[in-house]
Amino acid sequence: MGDDRYRATLQALYARRRFGMRPGLEVIRALLAGLDHPERAFTAIHVTGSKGKGSVAALAASVLAATGEPVGLFTSPHLVSYRERIRIGSRVIPRTAVVRGIARLTEEVRRGLATGGLEREPTFFELTTALAFDWFRAQEVRHAVIEVGLGGRLDSTNVLRAPVGILTTIELEHTDVLGPTLRDVAREKAGILHPGMRGLVGAVGPEPYEEIARIAAERGIPLERLGREVRVEARTLGPRGQRLTLATPAGELADVELPLFGTFQASNAALAVAASQAYARSVGLSLDEAAVREGLRSVRWRGRLERVARRPDLFFDVAHTPESARAVAASLAEMFPFSDPAENAIVFGCLVDKRSGEMLEALAPLARTLVVVPVRSARSAPVDALRRAGVGRFPKIVQADDAAAGLAVARAATGPDGLTLALGSDYLIGELLRARDGDGHEEPDLSDPGIAADPGGRER
Repeated sequence: MGDDRYRATLQALYARRRFGMRPGLEVIRALLAGLDHPERAFTAIHVTGSKGKGSVAALAASVLAATGEPVGLFTSPHLVSYRERIRIGSRVIPRTAVVRGIARLTEEVRRGLATGGLEREPTFFELTTALAFDWFRAQEVRHAVIEVGLGGRLDSTNVLRAPVGILTTIELEHTDVLGPTLRDVAREKAGILHPGMRGLVGAVGPEPYEEIARIAAERGIPLERLGREVRVEARTLGPRGQRLTLATPAGELADVELPLFGTFQASNAALAVAASQAYARSVGLSLDEAAVREGLRSVRWRGRLERVARRPDLFFDVAHTPESARAVAASLAEMFPFSDPAENAIVFGCLVDKRSGEMLEALAPLARTLVVVPVRSARSAPVDALRRAGVGRFPKIVQADDAAAGLAVARAATGPDGLTLALGSDYLIGELLRARDGDGHEEPDLSDPGIAADPGGRER
């Protein structure tokens, strides 16, 4: 099956972004019923949160896969290829499965709309969710780790048989959908917790935790919390990542290797291990210490403080909030305590609705040179606005026409003992990875087809 059919399939699928964001479960339930309920063919760890949920999902899937069982992983968004969203182990969904799966779903949508079984056209994310679940069933997957798209209570993924749910962090985000306060956001995300589950909670403040604990208590759900039942007891940095001692209700695990950088990834690993152990106990899966160690040691998760070159070092990160930018800055300061900011450079591009000034404020201590670039999206922040946001924070500011040109400028400005950091958007890192690896050229442009025609639309 040629790339032309695959590309045409994705173009039609991406065009569904014009339908925007439609929180609710009626359409996904009808779609899955028409497919004879593929979501009932496997059990899952369900992951939500304001940040870190993709990393936690990837870590948990890697740990479970180390048992030798095939483990499905559903995450979003993708960086280079749409196929990254739907995986079994290290294998992404084949192009042929995307083409045939979407054709099957398109026919089901046509039938459902004609008979009244569907109340409206499904969104991009609803069809992608159904595609993932249908492929997992076809591949006889019995275990999966599923990342929420947005929120939790009304997210399309909230139809699972999931004995374990994870809430990584709670921050103000998508307030038009999730509500204006941290308590509101926590309430929506805690919607993935259902009676019979066990909950894992990451680094959340007192107010959102109080709301999560209230909902859990009402539903009889025991909670394990990062910093209490789940802890990072010790960590040391190395050239290829970090070594950790983790404590979970199942016991202590000393000196495990994690090939990911960043203090935040240590916490993510602790949550993922505790969740995997709880899940294994619930479903009768044999998960020993050797599998946990192997799962952490073999994880690969691109674009998360990923070192892609050495001498001088080059890091890619998808951080797109001030909180995430601060976490990246703190991690790099820890990794390079004697780094001279004059030798470092930052490539920055983001979407127009992001808090670029606050992100640049967090990054300013790292570098003296800032290169601002557009991202390939109709919602890209104008580079002149990013330049103005950097004034007073960075002594040297350069505008570039695109990400690749900006990276070249930044690399030229980086000293031999310095580092280059590119961050600000999934779109930015995806474009740089495409250029670097030469992959994904059969994919549609990342410029949000459909959203361009409807500026108010958003991907789910």
